Parts: sequence; structure tokens; C-alpha cells
Amino acid sequence: MSEEAKKQNYSADSIQALEGMEHVRMRPSMYIGDVGVRGLHHLVYEVVDNSIDEAMGGHCDTISVVINEDNSVTTRDNGRGIPVDLHKKEGISALEVVMTKIGAGGKFDKDSYKVSGGLHGVGVSVVNALSSLLKATVFRDGKIWEQEYERGKALYPVKSVGDSDERGTEVTFMPDTSIFTQTIEYSYETLANRMRELSYLNKGVTISIMDKRQKDMDSESGYVGEVFHSTEGLKEFITFLDSNRERLIRNVIYMEGEKNGVPVEVAMVYNTSYTENLHSYVNNINTHEGGTHLSGFRRGLTGTLKKYADASGMLEKLKFDVQGDDFREGLTAIISVKVAEPQFEGQTKTKLGNREVSAAVSQSVSEMLTNYLEENPDDAKIIVQKVILAAQARHAATKAREMVQRKTVMSIGGLPGKLSDCSEQDPALCEVFLVEGDSAGGTAKQGRDRNFQAILPLRGKILNVEKAMQHKVFANEEIKNIYTALGVTIGTEEDSKALNLEKLRYHKVVIMCDADVDGSHIETLILTFFFRYMRELVEGGHVYIATPPLYLVKKGAKKRYAWSDEERDEIAKSFNGSVGIQRYKGLGEMNAEQLWDTTMNPEFRTLRQIVIDNAAETDRVFSMLMGDEVPPRREFIEKNAVYANIDT
Repeated sequence: MSEEAKKQNYSADSIQALEGMEHVRMRPSMYIGDVGVRGLHHLVYEVVDNSIDEAMGGHCDTISVVINEDNSVTTRDNGRGIPVDLHKKEGISALEVVMTKIGAGGKFDKDSYKVSGGLHGVGVSVVNALSSLLKATVFRDGKIWEQEYERGKALYPVKSVGDSDERGTEVTFMPDTSIFTQTIEYSYETLANRMRELSYLNKGVTISIMDKRQKDMDSESGYVGEVFHSTEGLKEFITFLDSNRERLIRNVIYMEGEKNGVPVEVAMVYNTSYTENLHSYVNNINTHEGGTHLSGFRRGLTGTLKKYADASGMLEKLKFDVQGDDFREGLTAIISVKVAEPQFEGQTKTKLGNREVSAAVSQSVSEMLTNYLEENPDDAKIIVQKVILAAQARHAATKAREMVQRKTVMSIGGLPGKLSDCSEQDPALCEVFLVEGDSAGGTAKQGRDRNFQAILPLRGKILNVEKAMQHKVFANEEIKNIYTALGVTIGTEEDSKALNLEKLRYHKVVIMCDADVDGSHIETLILTFFFRYMRELVEGGHVYIATPPLYLVKKGAKKRYAWSDEERDEIAKSFNGSVGIQRYKGLGEMNAEQLWDTTMNPEFRTLRQIVIDNAAETDRVFSMLMGDEVPPRREFIEKNAVYANIDT
């Protein structure tokens, strides 16, 4: 049978079942990461992955996602439809095999899928196992086929329920509340951001999302929703990501091709910022830990630019060598590769290990950049000038960073004077509160448990690192205190800006600010610093935000705290009659006992863990909120003002 015939012959024989489903419901976190908000959204991504695989194979160009009123989700594509004929080995329909056997699917059959995004995932069967109800509808061979499941088990054999000329697969599932005990409420923004990202990574595919929980009379459907479609792929993606930064060169530097059997697509642009923003993908998976494709990109970029800069003579007056980091300051780049059998490494299995990919990307980038520099000499000169400025700033930053390192590696006596440390020696049991102001810091010191809780007061608003050159960041006193208190070091052999967490002194870093506008601004400044300079700390799950109450409601001896206006009103109503309400404008207005009871006591407090669901979108939002461009920020505030509590 020819290769093309094999590709088209997508039948039950193409489906391979690798192992049983026994442990999915018992240990769901092994399969989807966790059973919180992130794991809940991962269910949608797994189902959509199947449709994207069809699109990557050229069989599908339209995918829809609908969040239903009851928080169930329906996905639909116009692909070939999952085969429904009898699976010889399993003795049941191929559809039932796919839906009830973990690891089953056509993506493990190389004749059906040459490249698959879902290989990194766990398959729709896990979604089925973790759903109280799931319904699969297949449009194939002129008929409509259907099967329903309860917690992963089929309720009846696959059956034909009608005729249709359409083709594709539709899946509706309801997350099981006995598994997802925290919430089954989907975030429209989180899902929409991922669908947008997928549309850029798979140009030509139309991906729509609709939220039937939110009405929008101005839309055609009557509900909140968006349709994503990209004709230029990463070129459009990078323009979207960098829309809040001032571009340094006129054009997006772009290439798409295949090297050594590896499809490579790269888009990059320089801007006036001082940060490097590299986003890498393998088969649509965001590899935030990097890997061989990222190292190949860096090698190709540095080698080509260095060769050009040397030949131009512009580096002759520099008294020190230019380094790899200098070539990447102010660079936003997206690297997307397709790998038939990806090997993932790293703590969260998002680091590509395939060695052959490095050379493929390096060669592709070198060819792309060489051509661009030759054809655009004005842009080339601007880029080299940016590199020279970056090298000079790095030279200044080295001295500032050395000061941070020296303070960090000193003994306890070298810790910041304002830090009130804890007595526990095991970092896994320790937590540090970054507290706004000396007044609140004093209250927190009195109210804490000295055994495992440390307090570091911060003076006012820390530096906005989004607008600051690197040497100014490392020279800032408050930022130096944070580095020193945490005990972390900066720089590795591969990346001089990387953070080394081996000597992290506290595994919980809690930002504790006033519950007002100024407090929120300080939180955002600290989070911007963590995202730009300590991203490993966030990705390791170490960063949290404390949630102090807004109100104390009292009636006689009875008192209760409220974290929102609605909760305040409910409490006041339950107390009957007149009540006293105290509005906390700041942490300093609480006494030590109140702060401990509401915000610091692990038994009763609520901490919000900071996670990065979508690095590209997070990068875009931080550059918008904290960068120089005012119009996008104004538009964002106007759009989201309904969610904000403004103190007057």
C-alpha cells in the first residue's frame, strides 16, 4: 500500500490501545498535573488536541469549543471522524477503544499521524474517566454515530442515530465534581487565550470559542465568544505579542521550512525593551523549560549576528567581548518545531531532548538571519547598535549583580537587616512574607509564628523592572534584599540570567499587601519582577499572594470577617439588626492577632498560588500593564474596570 493510501486508510486497525484505565480516577494528578483549576482546563486541551492532530494531518480546518451553561464543554471538528468499526484486538468499536483505553488513538500509528501534539498528553480517554458524563458523536461514512459514558465506562454500544453528509467528531463532557472538588467553573479567558495561541501555531485553521454562560446581544450568537484564524501564523503571533512594545526594526524576521526532516518555523523582532522574550513550541506544546530547539535558536542567532557585527567593524571600539545575552536583549522570538517522536525532559516534562532538532533549528535561523541582514542593511545596523548598548549595560550590571551574589552567599549576618527570620532550618517548611511598609511589617512580625514564618518589609513601591535596564534592577536596594533573603543565585553556564534555586531558603514566598489600589499596584510590581527575573521561582510553585479581609462585621460579641462586599452584606443580614462594619484600608489597621487569624494562620487563611498558564499571554499582559505604551493599558483598564474595586 502506498504512503498516501495508508494515510487515507484511517480505520479501526489504525487504533492502538497501550494500557488499561485502572489508576486514572485513583491518581488523576499523574495524568493531568493536578485536580485544581489547571487540571480542569487541561481536560479541554486534551480533547482539542485530537482535533488539532487532524488539522496537522491536513484533514480538518474548523474547530469549535463551547462552554455550556452548566460548565460542561462541547468540542467539534470537521475532521475524518473517529473510526467506529470493530477493533479486531479489543472486540469492540474503535470509538469505544479510544474513549475507554488510556493511550489509545491513531496518533500512535505512524501511518495515520506523522506528527501529533497530543503525544505529549494523555488522551481523551482520561478526560472520559474524569468526567461524570461524556457523549461522543461521530459524523462518518454518511451516518451519525453515538456513544455515552459515565466516569469512563460506556453506557451502551456505539449506535447509529441518523444520516448525515457532514464529517467530524463532537465531544461533550461534564467534569466529575468528586474529582474536581475545588471548582468545575471554566475561565473563558484562559480557554480563549489557548485557542488563540493554537490558531497562530496552526495557520489556516479556524478555531472558535463561545461561552453560553455570558450573554452578548451585540454578537451574532447572542453569547460571548471569539473566532480565531491566522493566515500568516507566527508572523501574526509575534505582532500580537509585541503590540505593547515599541518596535526597533520595521519588519518581522520570519522563516518557515524543513531541515533534516524537522519542520521549523521562526518569527522574531527587536524592540526597545531590555528584556528577552523567547517562546518555544513543539507540536503546539509550550516548552517553557526550553530544550534543544531553543539552544539551537540561540546558537544560530548569536553566531550569525556576531559574524555580521565583526565584519561591519562596529564592535572595534568595545573594550570587552560581546556575549550571547547581548544579542537577545529586546528580542521577542517564537520558535515552533514539529517532531515525530519528541523526547521530553525536565521537572515538568516540557523540555525537548531530541538532539537532532538543535542543528536543524540552528541552520534554519542562520540562513534566515543571514539573508535578512544582507537585504536590510539599515535594520542590521540598528540591531548591532542595540547589541553594543546591551553589552555596555551588561558590563555595568555585572558589578551590580556581583554585589547581590556576594551578599547572598554570606552567612546569616549578611541577610537584610529588616528581615525577621524564622528558626526552622528546612526550607520546605519555611515561608517568607514580603510585606508592604514598615507599619504592616511590624504587625506581621508580632502576629507570625516565629518557628516557620519570616517577614521581609519592603519600603514603598519597588522598581518597575519592565522599564529599567538590568544594572539598575540589580542595584535597587529592595530587589537586592529580596535576592539576599531568598538565598538564590543568578546565572548558569547556559543562561547568565537564569535563577539557581538550589539554596532557596523558603519554599513559600508570600506577597502580602493592602487590599486597596496601591496594594494591588505593589503586588503587580513584585509579580512583574518575579516573572522577568525569577520566573523559575514562579514555575516551581513557590509564589503566593495573601488575601487579607476587606471588612470586619461586628454585633455585640459576635464578629466575622468578609473578603468582598457581597460577603459583608450576607454577614450583616445574618446578624439581624444594626451592625458595626470596619473597612480595613491597610494591613496596619489590623492588630497582630487579627492578621494572624485572617491572613497568616495556615489553618484558616487563603493563599492564591501564582501559576503561569500561558507564558506568551502573560508576557503580553505584563508588557501592556507595566510598559511605556499607554493606549493598550487604557483599553485594558476600561474593558476590565467592571471587575475592579476602586477605593475613593
